Amino acid sequence: MRTFKDLTELAGAVGEHLGYSDWLAVTQDRVDQFADATGDHQWIHVDPDRAKQGPFGGTIAHGYLTLSLVPMLSQQIYGVDSIRMGINYGTDKVRFPAPLPVGSSVRAGAELVSVRETAQGVQAVVKMTIEAQGIEKPVCVAETVVLLVP
Repeated sequence: MRTFKDLTELAGAVGEHLGYSDWLAVTQDRVDQFADATGDHQWIHVDPDRAKQGPFGGTIAHGYLTLSLVPMLSQQIYGVDSIRMGINYGTDKVRFPAPLPVGSSVRAGAELVSVRETAQGVQAVVKMTIEAQGIEKPVCVAETVVLLVP
């Protein structure tokens, strides 16, 4: 994990790749729990038998489930000492270039795109790329915006 001592040091890393998270297995249980939490029970996510006959040859994770892993994975990649908190401020340019088969392992890579001061703190834009083992294209690419409060 890359740790910055303060926001000035973080700002000096704009344009840099910050590293990678650990690998995380995306299980059918996790997908089913996400379906229950969101009410999205589409068969391509939750019906393994039917999904075997579908376009992906098995169940796939919801795109928004994949996106929802970003906070957990990013905490493994970078942090900033001397801040009171980081707040999810939003996400820009979200794409799901490839489906994520259930049972795959994913990890995230992070690139610091920009840092700018605001009245509430510092907004950092971090491009998160989630890749799955054995899949050529990323399964999610998103520019996340985090408000870092000193």
